[in-house]
Amino acid sequence: MATGAGTVSQRMISGRYELLEELSHGGMGDVWRGYDAVLDRPVAVKLIRPQAVTSPQMADELAKRFRREARITARIQHPGVPQVYDAVLDDTHEHLFLVMELVEGVPLSGYVDPVRPLPVSWAVAVAAQVVTVLSHAHDVPVIHRDLKPSNILVAHDGTVKVLDFGIAAILRTDATKLTATGSPIGTSQYMSPEQARGGRVTPRADLYALGCVLHELLCGRRLFQADNELVLMYQHVSAAPTPLRQLRADVPVALEELVLHLLRKAPEERPADVQEVYERLRPFLPTAGQEPVPGEKGPTGVPDPTGLFRHPYAPRSRPRPSTASVPAPHGEPVPAPLPVPAELRAEIDEAYAHSDALLEEERFTQAVEVLSEIIEPAGRALGKENREVLELRVQRAAIRLLGGDYRAALPEFTALADAYGRIAGPTSERARACRAQAARCRAELGQVTEALSALESVLAVVRSVDSDVSEEAIELRRDIGMLLLAQGRASDARVVLEPLHGDLNVVYGPADELTVEVAEALALIRLDLDGQEA
Repeated sequence: MATGAGTVSQRMISGRYELLEELSHGGMGDVWRGYDAVLDRPVAVKLIRPQAVTSPQMADELAKRFRREARITARIQHPGVPQVYDAVLDDTHEHLFLVMELVEGVPLSGYVDPVRPLPVSWAVAVAAQVVTVLSHAHDVPVIHRDLKPSNILVAHDGTVKVLDFGIAAILRTDATKLTATGSPIGTSQYMSPEQARGGRVTPRADLYALGCVLHELLCGRRLFQADNELVLMYQHVSAAPTPLRQLRADVPVALEELVLHLLRKAPEERPADVQEVYERLRPFLPTAGQEPVPGEKGPTGVPDPTGLFRHPYAPRSRPRPSTASVPAPHGEPVPAPLPVPAELRAEIDEAYAHSDALLEEERFTQAVEVLSEIIEPAGRALGKENREVLELRVQRAAIRLLGGDYRAALPEFTALADAYGRIAGPTSERARACRAQAARCRAELGQVTEALSALESVLAVVRSVDSDVSEEAIELRRDIGMLLLAQGRASDARVVLEPLHGDLNVVYGPADELTVEVAEALALIRLDLDGQEA
């Protein structure tokens, strides 16, 4: 199995955060996918590499700086900044850990293409979101100091996330001067002239870096290029940037002027603040309801950062219908299931055991991750509709339901019901069970009418193939009655629950938990109906 949740190589931080998988490795530190065992949620854990601690005084200074910057960074309240959950410093002062919101997305470096630069609207939409984030940070005040494409992430919904606030301040990466020996710390491709000189850093250093990023997005290449770090830093201090329209003719004149203004060598000659930058970007942003024009389509396979401007505050997308495979022609035998190789069998058994143990601790999120890790390789080896794979998916969906993640469980149960319908028939026990679970998810998501219809349909099938007092039928009758009651349909609920109560008294007895629950519901119904009659 791939390295992930539950492996013996895991490391526990502060007795709470498990390091599961390394996501990135860089000069300032490593980022790990982690898991918060207390709050049952995935997290990102940034291991920051400080310079060698050579004295107790240096250790104390590092500890103070780390805690101060972590607290300040945590004060930036904006959707474009991953939340800081915790800051952990070990006793040796050699390991610093920031525990943050885990963000899935594509780094901006994945958008840069010298052959096909981004559409103007895409580049401007990214820049506008970045300056919005910076406006909140500069108000704290926090200066990023290391803004660059790899520190800017576009989440799946098009939201731009600015990463690593406070890291440069913790490590003092702006202290490198042109005369320094050895490799400079930081990212010299986006370093402002005053940072390169070792001068005082202000919010306008972030504006210079933004100019470098916007230039790169619009023309597909960095502002300056050199093999030697010191030469590169010298270019930022002394060399004139190439105007964008010399590299790409369709860049609007006013946008070229803004980028050149951001790239002025003296901080006081740049725009006054990020609010001014936003106002100058705004004419090039798409407006609400405006669809992309021909030629404005961005790169495939990456999130569209213009969506937030075209459809502001839009609701979540509707769940996509499950992509059902084409059923076999009538009369064609279903292929025999493939045997499970011994090694895969052992990995599947291990995943079940591990997820069960996590489930005992109510660690639902991590239990889902454990099963997800084995489902993909099992599907490749055995087929996506192999019974073993389907059972793994049923267990994963059930855990999501137990953990309250109804939005993720609903499409999974719907797809599973379709798959079991093709394999064993639409009235088979597994197909019925998955349809009922999908209906329960709908009920929890507020889709009560659709849930009732689905549950009644499943109950009709159960009554045709089994007893009305079978365990499956009783559970369905109870769910239908309770949903009717929740809708305020007291009379309809009584029609369902009164005969159910009579059956429960006979089958399970009056002291059974389910019998008592239905009796209490009927008492509420009688009170409600009596009140209506009065």
